[in-house]
Amino acid sequence: MADIPSTHHLVSADFLTPSYRIVGKIHVPHTGLLAFMNDPTSSFIEVQEAKLARTHMPTKLAGEYKMIDVVKANIFAVCLTRLEDVGSVAQKHSGNSKINQYPIRVTTPVYEVEGTLEWTGRFDFESIMVAGKRDFAPVYDAVVTAILIQNFRIESPALLFNRHMVDLLARPKEENGI
Repeated sequence: MADIPSTHHLVSADFLTPSYRIVGKIHVPHTGLLAFMNDPTSSFIEVQEAKLARTHMPTKLAGEYKMIDVVKANIFAVCLTRLEDVGSVAQKHSGNSKINQYPIRVTTPVYEVEGTLEWTGRFDFESIMVAGKRDFAPVYDAVVTAILIQNFRIESPALLFNRHMVDLLARPKEENGI
């Protein structure tokens, strides 16, 4: 492991892949986890003090490691324990537009996430999913469940989801005017 600059700090989080839940800590720059996960110069993260559980057996420990490397592209979500670890509002949103809050549901073949998406302007699926170069987008007051595993549930003040792993993004009926 390379020397970590003093400008980095440890952040505790849950990392969800299609097969595993990894609980551990990563070194994040002062810009926050959102900037770190969307940094195009690295394609993996190092998770320290990692505890792994298979998604289909969430209460059974599958392994403990001092450090593991995880490919960013294979991470569906990063669930944070502290809201401030996301990063500054300036990094989350570009421009000076009004920020709207949209209740949403995001799904993959394995997980469902419900929470609040903050987005400038009107809700537009195409813009949310492909605008900009970032792979990960934040959802606030998030609840993650595994579709086929009833006792898998994570509540998080902030979560970053991988836009490339999303099957669908939906809004509640009352938001759609139905």
